[in-house]
Amino acid sequence: MQNKKSWIGFVIVLVVLVAWVLPVTPGVVTAAQVSTVTGTPPTNTPAPTETPTQSNQLGSFVRPQIAVSSYRTNPETVQYGQDFKLFIRLKNKGQVKALNVQATFAPGDFLPLRNGGVNVVGELGADNAVDIEQFLTASTYLYGNSSIDMTVSYYDENGAAYSEKFTINISAGGGSLVSVATATPTGVNRSQLVISGYQTNVVVLEPGVQFTLQMIVQNVGSVMAKGVTMIVGGGSASSSGGGETPAPGGVSGGSGEFSNFAPVGSSNVQSLGDIDKGASISATQQLIANVSINPGAYPVKVTFSYFDDKNNLINDEQVITLLVYNLPNVDVSFYQPVFSLMAGQPNPLPLQLTNLGKRSVVLGTMKVQTDNGSVENSETLVGALDTGGYFTFDSLVIPDAPGPLTISVTIDYTDDFNQARTITKDLSLEVMEMPVEEFPDPSQGGGGVEGGGFEPSPVEESFLRKAWRFVLGLLGLDSAPPTDSQPVMPEEVPFPDPNSAPPVGPKG
Repeated sequence: MQNKKSWIGFVIVLVVLVAWVLPVTPGVVTAAQVSTVTGTPPTNTPAPTETPTQSNQLGSFVRPQIAVSSYRTNPETVQYGQDFKLFIRLKNKGQVKALNVQATFAPGDFLPLRNGGVNVVGELGADNAVDIEQFLTASTYLYGNSSIDMTVSYYDENGAAYSEKFTINISAGGGSLVSVATATPTGVNRSQLVISGYQTNVVVLEPGVQFTLQMIVQNVGSVMAKGVTMIVGGGSASSSGGGETPAPGGVSGGSGEFSNFAPVGSSNVQSLGDIDKGASISATQQLIANVSINPGAYPVKVTFSYFDDKNNLINDEQVITLLVYNLPNVDVSFYQPVFSLMAGQPNPLPLQLTNLGKRSVVLGTMKVQTDNGSVENSETLVGALDTGGYFTFDSLVIPDAPGPLTISVTIDYTDDFNQARTITKDLSLEVMEMPVEEFPDPSQGGGGVEGGGFEPSPVEESFLRKAWRFVLGLLGLDSAPPTDSQPVMPEEVPFPDPNSAPPVGPKG
C-alpha cells in the first residue's frame, strides 16, 4: 500500500513538471469575437486564428488595401477663378479593416480650400467604401487635362503603417470628365498673346546705346483680345469692375526690371487696342542700355494685360533676350608724319594702334594691305592693349604709280560671345612721281654743230679781245671767238716772244 502511494506521488510530480516545462500557446482573440461574448466566458481555450503577418491558405498576406473606386467634380467643367468640389469614393479591398485612414491633397495646378487639403476618414472596414469631398480651385489658366496628387495613409490592427499615392485627372477649360479614364483635351476657347518675333534697329547693342525694340504681337487664341496694354519690364493691370478696359490708374508698370534697359522718350506702358484672333500687330519701345552694363545675354519681361470675350482680365507674361556687346574701340594712325611717297620706291609706314575704349582688349593679327602696290613686313600679332595703351608697327610700301594710295589695316579678334570679328581702318596717302635727271648723249647730234656735241655758248668779249684775235689770225693761229668751255684770256695783251720767228706779213 505504501508502494502504491509512492507511485501515485511520483506520477503527480512528473505531470506537474511536464506541465511547467512545456509552454502553452495562447489563442488570439479578435475584436469581432470579443464583441460576441456574453455572460461567463467558456473555460475551454479558443482555437488559434491567423495573424495579419501570416499567410492564408491562398498564400497572400492579410492586410487592408485602400483604393479609389471612382471620382468626379462639380461642376464638370473646371474654370479658372471658380471654386469646385471634388468627390472621391475610397474602398477597402483588403481582408481586414484599416484604421486612422487619412487622405491628403498636394497643391499644384489646383489648390485645396477650407481644410488645408487633409481629410480624416478614420476606420474603414474590409470591403467597405466611404465618400470624401474636397473643395479646390485652379491656380492658373488650365485647359485640357490637368491633375492633382492625393496620398492616403492608414494602419492595420497591429500598428503597421501603409501609404498609397493616387493621381486624380481633372479636365479644365471645357469637355466632360470621365470617372477613371483620362479626359480628352478640348480646344482652347480663349485669347492668348505671344511675341512671335522681335528685333532692334541697332545691330550691335553696347553700353550707353539708345535703340528701338520692335516686337510682333500675335493673338494665337480663338477669341479677340480686347483693350490690350503692353508693359515692357513686367507689371500687371487691375480690373475696373466688369468693364471692358482697365480702370484709370489700374496699370502697374513701375515695379519691373530696369537696371539693364530703361525706357526713353515714353513710358514702358503702351495701349495696343484690340487684337482679333489670328491677327498680328507691330509694337515698338524706345530703350537705352545702361552705361555700366557688362557684356552678356539679358532677359526682358513683357506683360500683355487684356480682357477676353467674357470680360475676364488676363495678364500674359513674355520674356525676350537681348545681347549686349562691348566691342573694342581702337584707332589706327601714324606716329609720325608720312609724306613724299615716291612711286616705285620703298616708303616707310610708321603705324600706331591706340586703345580708346574704357576697358582692356585682346586683339589678334594685324594685316597691312594695298591695292596699288606691295607691302613688306605686312603682318604682326598685337595681343593685349590696356586702356589708353598703344602698339607700334613699321611696314614698307612700294606704290605702283603716282596718285592717291589707300592703306587698309585689318585687325582680327574674338568678341564676348566667342564670335570672330574684324576691325578695318583705311588710311589715305598721296604718291608723287619719281623725278628723272636727263644726261646728254654724246653719240647724238644737237645744237647745229657738225659732228655732234654741244654747241658752245658765245662769250661776250671786249675790244682788246677782238684785236687780239685779229693779230692771231694774221699770224696764222687760232682766232676763233672764245666760248664758256674755253678758258678766257686775260685782258692784257702779251708781247711776242723775240726768239720766235717773225711773223710773215703780206707782201707790200
